[in-house]
Amino acid sequence: MRLADRVIELAIQIQQIPAPTFDERKRAEFVRGLFEQEGLEVSVDEVGNVFGRWAIDDRPLSIVNGPSSTLKPLIVSAHLDTVFPKETDLQIRREGERVFGPGIGDNSLGVAALFGLLWGLRPSPHPSPEGRGGFVGDIWFVANVCEEGLGDLRGMKAVVERFGADVTAYLIIEGMALGNVYHRGTGVKRYRITAKTPGGHSWSDYGKPSAIHELSKLVVELTSLKLPYEPRTTMNVGKISGGTSVNVIAAEASLELDLRSEGQESLMELISQVEKKIQEANTLKSVGQPEVKFEAEVIGARPAGEISADHHLIQLAQECIREQGLEPTLASGSTDANIPLSRGYPALVLGITTGGGAHTTNEFINTGLVEKGMQQLMKFVEKVLMK
Repeated sequence: MRLADRVIELAIQIQQIPAPTFDERKRAEFVRGLFEQEGLEVSVDEVGNVFGRWAIDDRPLSIVNGPSSTLKPLIVSAHLDTVFPKETDLQIRREGERVFGPGIGDNSLGVAALFGLLWGLRPSPHPSPEGRGGFVGDIWFVANVCEEGLGDLRGMKAVVERFGADVTAYLIIEGMALGNVYHRGTGVKRYRITAKTPGGHSWSDYGKPSAIHELSKLVVELTSLKLPYEPRTTMNVGKISGGTSVNVIAAEASLELDLRSEGQESLMELISQVEKKIQEANTLKSVGQPEVKFEAEVIGARPAGEISADHHLIQLAQECIREQGLEPTLASGSTDANIPLSRGYPALVLGITTGGGAHTTNEFINTGLVEKGMQQLMKFVEKVLMK
């Protein structure tokens, strides 16, 4: 079977195991078993990340403190979690060169590519110096947790705490990013904003403030803010909840707000404006409607960071993409790479194929490009780790 076909079939197996953020255990156990079958040195940390070390020799390394070798390892990671609730129908369907299924590209294919990389670089079933083709550092394959949503990159934070700066690079794999080289991490801050009122009956207490109505007014105020086009800056109210029944004046309602920017200064300015709107709303309500209160809680923060487009790793990544007949694009995004980039460590994101419908039940991958994606990935790793 072709390498690409093996990777696609494994991606489907992985996709069939539910893995919502904070509940990736079953998928992690599956990946751990596969790492063990491949003869890797396997460990699991306290947050649930699964590590598979492909060593240049048989010397044991400290599980707690990371590599003790003077040779810097390459960390290759892909996140286990998806945005979909556990009860989501994960049925797969195929249409020509497309495979549809929730989470198939983000990031089941990325996790499967960890194994595709191993299979492609190591023809023999067991790690050995002879099978490494002259590589000069260990490869640590990592299936990490909590990349999506309110996971707040918890898994990658633990990975970076473990290895720190003493690495060749942090290579992040995203299933549907082929052709892109992510070298900038978009800064993100997230809030849960809650409106509280006494509530009441929709008829007999008509005229009393509703938490839903008041929160809706605040949304209008927030979304009226003018955001800069350059650097790209965005705002999204991704979730609203609250109320008791159709005939009840809501006593409480909340929203979850996502703020992003490619520029740290622009993000800080937007954060300041949002917090000012909340403060103003509370000040006005304390005078006109003292029974209405707004509370804001930070529920996520992803630091920004970047590696120069002139860095040899970024240049090499583009070269490997061009070798596959594709034109690379330098990109920014909110990914696991944010953590090492924000600390000044070398990191980048590469993809395996293209697709669409990310974060929807109509998500799909283009299978015809997986071979190019794997070849790009293997060439990059080979060139990074060869003597």
